[in-house]
Amino acid sequence: MPLYPRSKHWLLVPLMLGLLFGFGCAAKQTVSVDSVKARGKLLAGVKYDSPPFGYLDTSGQLHGYDIELLRDIGKRVLGSEQAVDFQQVFSSTRVIALNSGSLDVVAATMTITPERAKVVDFSDPYFVAHQAVMVPEGSPIQTLQDLNGKTILFVLGTTSEATIKKRLPQARYTGFKTSTDAFSALKAKRGDALTTDDAILYGFMGQHCGFRLLKETLSEEPYGLAFRQIKGQAPPNSLKNAVNRALADMKNDGTLTRLSTKWISPEQAKKSCKP
Repeated sequence: MPLYPRSKHWLLVPLMLGLLFGFGCAAKQTVSVDSVKARGKLLAGVKYDSPPFGYLDTSGQLHGYDIELLRDIGKRVLGSEQAVDFQQVFSSTRVIALNSGSLDVVAATMTITPERAKVVDFSDPYFVAHQAVMVPEGSPIQTLQDLNGKTILFVLGTTSEATIKKRLPQARYTGFKTSTDAFSALKAKRGDALTTDDAILYGFMGQHCGFRLLKETLSEEPYGLAFRQIKGQAPPNSLKNAVNRALADMKNDGTLTRLSTKWISPEQAKKSCKP
């Protein structure tokens, strides 16, 4: 006879542990092209607040570089550009959303870094941005050194935050969840400058006149598509491998150049801005 009588509750322990570890393993399994095709949709995390990469227009329609990129990938990999289900992510939550298993891929102005490569797998780079600083047109600020003692606005969870704080430790800082919130704060004169990737800043400049970028940039920011990390080499039918093949084709046939010309142009930003 057991020292302690068993109750039916003890039988639930192995089941609960099995479910717990089972779910954890499921989130780490390789996403294959076959599994996405069987579902019928590629679950993609994108930003809704970062023109020109991903943003909602006044009618609630989603547009941007990353949106067109993923639709083209959907066409090349899954046979239809409509086979992409877009879901909103933020810089501070995109890795969590991906690794939870609710997304297959993230395309959200995500810079490839060694630190991030420890928790997600990246595609080959599809765009290279540079961290820049935006100020109002009439601001006396001309160089990065002029920002010492000033209030700099940034987006939480981005590489820009760490870089600017290391470069200018004597500045003051205010962080925001989205780049749209940070830009709104700059317009409202709640800060002296805003730092993020230049391509994102060009998107805001294309919608609003009266702003300029400092000539000096802080870093190079290669963007990659992010996938849940797996151990070892990805199998041939993995979604990551299929996306890398599609990106190579898009580079060779000029699609990536066309997307950059359409969505990310300083000259176009100046022409299209509204007072």
